[in-house]
Amino acid sequence: MLADLLDGVRARGALFNQTALRPPWSLRFELGVELTLATMIRGDAWVIGDDRPAAIREGDIAIVKGAYTIADDPRTPPQYLVKDTDYCIDECVLPEGPSLLFSGAYQGSISERLLDALPRVAVVRSGTAMLDMIAGEMTRSRPGQRVVLDRMLDLLLVETLRTWFDQNEAPVWYRTSDPLVGDALRIMHDDPAHPWTVASLAAKIGTSRAALARRFTAQVGQPPIAYLTSWRIALAADLLRDTDATVASIARRVGYANAFALSAAFKRVRGTTPSGMRVAHSPS
Repeated sequence: MLADLLDGVRARGALFNQTALRPPWSLRFELGVELTLATMIRGDAWVIGDDRPAAIREGDIAIVKGAYTIADDPRTPPQYLVKDTDYCIDECVLPEGPSLLFSGAYQGSISERLLDALPRVAVVRSGTAMLDMIAGEMTRSRPGQRVVLDRMLDLLLVETLRTWFDQNEAPVWYRTSDPLVGDALRIMHDDPAHPWTVASLAAKIGTSRAALARRFTAQVGQPPIAYLTSWRIALAADLLRDTDATVASIARRVGYANAFALSAAFKRVRGTTPSGMRVAHSPS
């Protein structure tokens, strides 16, 4: 189900940075983005997203949520605050130095369900060949470089996430090995607005209602319709945050008859109304 969560995620004008560094060094990144990929092309470093520094060796990739610090040593205090204006926009030149940091920041929104499945800092050991391709692209200015770099970052994100989930405890929507449960998840993800019941899901899959309910709950940790509700609310939250669509139109897109029905379900699950969430996430 990773494809469902990444289907609408596209790098558009992604921010890229390469920095040559000499110890002691420490950079604080506050870019106003939800997700960043960072790696050391040369040398080792530490990523500090909270109070637990994570070591990254040369070639490792760190997926970081929100603001973070990267340093040669976790005890080195930040020496420079990096904002989005410090990132490569049009022409990028590969610098020289004993340590070389590369980072790509995702402008735009990432699905809440995907973000919730990740720790503050997730480190994938041994990077991919995509890093060499990105570094090579950034050494020269060519027509269409921005689009090429955006697509490369998309591929790097997908490959890094797949590796992370393969190597760690992945959420059930990624790791389920039960074909019946997998089919049920796929059906609900493909058409969340349909008025599914356990009986209609079971009929679509070709199994009994009792068997589906039992196996789904055992694998996922909640009954099928409870999961469907949480999926619909997650989709609604993404649409409220990322679009100007009305609450009524969002309600219809995620399977509720009207704005009132969505608001009641949203308040029950999230503790706030759709309008309240939209106000909370609007730029100040």
